Amino acid sequence: MDQEIENIQIKSGVQDEILLAALKLFVEKGYFNTSLIDIKEAVGIKTTGTIYQHFKTKQMIAAQLHANILDSLSISIDDIRRKNEKPSEQLRAIVDLLFKLTDDAPDVMRFLLILNVKEFLPEAKPLHETAAIIKIIRIIEAGIKAGEIRNTTPQLGYTHFFGVIDNTLRLALTGFLDRKAESYQSQTWLTAWNTIVKK
Repeated sequence: MDQEIENIQIKSGVQDEILLAALKLFVEKGYFNTSLIDIKEAVGIKTTGTIYQHFKTKQMIAAQLHANILDSLSISIDDIRRKNEKPSEQLRAIVDLLFKLTDDAPDVMRFLLILNVKEFLPEAKPLHETAAIIKIIRIIEAGIKAGEIRNTTPQLGYTHFFGVIDNTLRLALTGFLDRKAESYQSQTWLTAWNTIVKK
């Protein structure tokens, strides 16, 4: 039994290393310019056969990365909703999370916001149809009902609010904005919030 657990842990560790290496390569070189040999070398394993033990194709690696990132974001949003009562507080905490991720895990955010995932994962849902974004739209809907957010459709409220957030984060990730994302956080929050707040 102990040996089985150890084997599972080792397998999981190698799988995580493959995913991390692929993430870095996909955002630096692009999905189509990254080969399994590149991933193998980045992980430091001897053969691509080790990759095939975990993932049958490069596309499966990308699909797992995409699912992991979206699942983590969805779980974080659930946690934020539990800890903050008002929709405005929930939105603020989500914005704080996204700016923190941009500075602390830029490859994750580049994968999410910069890469055109549809090019290599054509079956992937559009971002606005994922659980994480649907939860954010529900927060905006709750804010409209509570009178914090002006009367609009939740989808349009999301578009106005996150249009400002997404654009700022993309420009920080591509180097157009030359300081850490954190330095733009307060001003971006105020601008985004002013697009939807009930005045």
